[in-house]
Amino acid sequence: DKVERGQDIENIGAGDQGIMFGYATDETPECVPMTSQLAHALNERLAACRRDGTLPWARPDTKTQVTIEYKLDNGACIPLRVHTVVISVQHSEDIQLEDLRKQLMDEVVTKAIPANMLDDKTVYHLQPSGR
Repeated sequence: DKVERGQDIENIGAGDQGIMFGYATDETPECVPMTSQLAHALNERLAACRRDGTLPWARPDTKTQVTIEYKLDNGACIPLRVHTVVISVQHSEDIQLEDLRKQLMDEVVTKAIPANMLDDKTVYHLQPSGR
């Protein structure tokens, strides 16, 4: 329905506002898919490190993505491991790319993602644009 002049406030809907992602699941205590929960954890850690000065070069615009490998067990999808981690972060010009990538790994990835979910086959795309 569209909003028209003179219509009562009780008859006005919210419209198409907001975004919905995922589904209820028992993969995490938050009941959201582990991919979403871990991507949020990376962003939360990035923000904390920016605010507390751990990563003084970091700026507020960040993008994260986590891909998980699952096994199918009687119709249930069981998370096995993190397959891929992607992090892009806006940053100041006074940090070298390799230093940025090392600090992302040391201060963000290893502190936001449980160690038992990472292995030697996990793929990392840390600042993949190279800039």
